[in-house]
Amino acid sequence: MSSQNLFSALRAAFPSNLDAVAVETDEGLNYSWRDLDRATAMMANLLDSLDLPAGSRIAVQVEKSVEAMMLYLATLRAGYVFLPLNTAYQSGEIEYFIGNAEPAVVVCSPANFGWVSKIAFKAGTRHVFTLGDDRTGSLLERAAHHSDQHQAAVKQADDLAAILYTSGTTGRSKGAMLTHGNMLSNAAMLKDDWGWKKGDVLIHALPIFHVHGLFVAIHGALINGSKMIWMAKFDPKRVIARLPDATVFMGVPTLYVRMLAEPALTREACSKMRLFIAGSAPLLIETFNDWIARTGHTILE
Repeated sequence: MSSQNLFSALRAAFPSNLDAVAVETDEGLNYSWRDLDRATAMMANLLDSLDLPAGSRIAVQVEKSVEAMMLYLATLRAGYVFLPLNTAYQSGEIEYFIGNAEPAVVVCSPANFGWVSKIAFKAGTRHVFTLGDDRTGSLLERAAHHSDQHQAAVKQADDLAAILYTSGTTGRSKGAMLTHGNMLSNAAMLKDDWGWKKGDVLIHALPIFHVHGLFVAIHGALINGSKMIWMAKFDPKRVIARLPDATVFMGVPTLYVRMLAEPALTREACSKMRLFIAGSAPLLIETFNDWIARTGHTILE
């Protein structure tokens, strides 16, 4: 039976040189494509070792890190359902999401383990792990004991891959269900429509608990075999300083407004850039026009 597992499609797009840099962090750490493959295999094997029911949800509320991205990919690889949760959510919100989604596994920041684990265990979740943004936590400690080889789970296009809760502006947040086929078709379409090409480099400065940062940006880079310059938090000065090393940037409108406030944003700084993308909120026409005037580039909204 052929598999439509999204992870398998992303893995197939990795470059032939697995020792090339896949992710470069703002802390000077480099992760190779081989690192991504091995680490996601170990995490996937850890999840498999828990004997979870098919279709189990893996709820994750952690700070942005490359390891958090690896956990997302490992969840896909093992065939489970990824449930990212905003890091700003407090106990009342987490209690609702865990009660509603009924995850088999919850992963939280080490600092929040005390109160998150109480909510999770009370709701019936059997496994709670921690994952810090500094490569610490029980998840990595446990995963380190597992093999770095893993055969991706066979999934069909209509199988559930992720659940994202809506913002709840018109009532209680509802879980939007996204399938492997849905997200793969979206990634393939954007790769074609946005003209991703060999040698493209993405500056990733978005959070990874929503569609834009987790799916659009990460899928776009991975399905093109493109390196990511990974920033834990958005800093306009740091982003502008790295523009000469990149070709693609994705951001919400406020990020563009903040960069426009920096004198270092010039046409020369953007001379190697190919694509600026804005999403998640409306882009004001003033920002759109100011960006063209300052950089010579048109923001794709």
